[in-house]
Amino acid sequence: MDDHIRPRRIVIVGGGFAGLFAARSFRHAPVRVTLIDRAAHHLFQPLLYQCATGILSEGEIAAPFRSVLRRHHNVESLLAEVTDFDLDRRQVIAHRPHGFEVRVDYDDLIVAAGVEQSYFGHDEFARYAPGMKSVLDALTIRQKVFGAFELAESAANADERKHWLTFALVGAGPTGVELAGQIRELATHTLRNEYRTITPEDARVLLFDGGDEPLASFGTKLADKTARSLTQLGVELHLRTRVTSVDDEGLDVRQADGRTIRYDAGTILWTAGVTAPAVADTLAKAAGAEQDRSGRIKVAPDLTIPGHPEISVVGDIMSLDRLPGVAEVAMQAGMYAATRIRHQVECRQKPQKPFRYRDLGSAAYIARGRAVMSVGSLRISGFLGWLGWLLLHIAFLTGYRNRVGAVLSWLVAFTSEARRERAFTTRQLEAAREIYAPTAPGSPERPGSPAPPAPAAPPRPPGEHP
Repeated sequence: MDDHIRPRRIVIVGGGFAGLFAARSFRHAPVRVTLIDRAAHHLFQPLLYQCATGILSEGEIAAPFRSVLRRHHNVESLLAEVTDFDLDRRQVIAHRPHGFEVRVDYDDLIVAAGVEQSYFGHDEFARYAPGMKSVLDALTIRQKVFGAFELAESAANADERKHWLTFALVGAGPTGVELAGQIRELATHTLRNEYRTITPEDARVLLFDGGDEPLASFGTKLADKTARSLTQLGVELHLRTRVTSVDDEGLDVRQADGRTIRYDAGTILWTAGVTAPAVADTLAKAAGAEQDRSGRIKVAPDLTIPGHPEISVVGDIMSLDRLPGVAEVAMQAGMYAATRIRHQVECRQKPQKPFRYRDLGSAAYIARGRAVMSVGSLRISGFLGWLGWLLLHIAFLTGYRNRVGAVLSWLVAFTSEARRERAFTTRQLEAAREIYAPTAPGSPERPGSPAPPAPAAPPRPPGEHP
């Protein structure tokens, strides 16, 4: 009887591509949706590197949930961090900033919590080599990159100048390749006439990776073209290497022959590897679900956890048929999970087919007029690849204003070599490393860290939202 009185309650954990596309798919459905995320915005992660290198502002790649979902009257957003699940009571347990614990009831749960940067068991590297998964990460990297040129300009001697003009990137996937190309483009175009003491073109960009080629997931043909383009830009490729130590002055790298070489670098950036967040372990333990080596949750072909048809796991946090952790997979998985639930709610008799991913293409930007793109069996590079990259990202950017803003910023950057997003202060430079420092017991939490346990809020009537 209760099901006929109230609409079906859907809780979505995470507002990335999977979570947002799932929430949008419930528009006009007879359900009530609560989207829980520890950020108040949806982030277009594929363009974080452009925010980090001064082309785009954070507002052009981040869209507030309340703006994006303003016409979805059955969807509400909750700013909180999910910490646990009560599967018996069908409740999601979360903590609000500076507030109490909240419990949100659900009939169906969609977990789209995404992934985090992995340091392969060396989380102490984060203090010296930030990753790039959030707006905070991108802004920190922006301060470090542009700050390195400023520190080189005021260096006391040639050795210190060389130190600050050396940039080391770990990981030659799309993010690492894009960042490396952008830093060299900064040095050889944007900044080349702005300094009096240094020559920005002297900046060294070192790209380390344990594989045999950059962008290995794009296939050998595009990987070879990427390697040639990076070399022409002046990026130094160090393949078949493994970083063993990172500190304030540089990094130690083990070569393929077993030798360890020390590289002095003023800026070290980490773009290698991802791992599932702690909430994945919590859910897996509660539901008895299996996880892969990266901590992602193994799901059935309908994207549910075996034995728990009410729980769907989608996006980067799911493990199914070795699907890549890319935006297209997340979008399609989110829409699939929402559609499956809608079919149940609307009592459709036709059973839904197992999830099937349709490859819409992947692209990586190297420099102006240079990009690589893979669409099915089609491989495109050079200027055509760059045009494909441009169209693909314009199509998937969230919101009309963000698309227009990004296009205008690209027009300025690509035609005049100007990058206007470069504001930072000495205090920000000094504080950047402490953002990622391990938190000692009893010390204030650092940005992005889980909220400390808070007292439980007074119980609410069943089904009532906070």
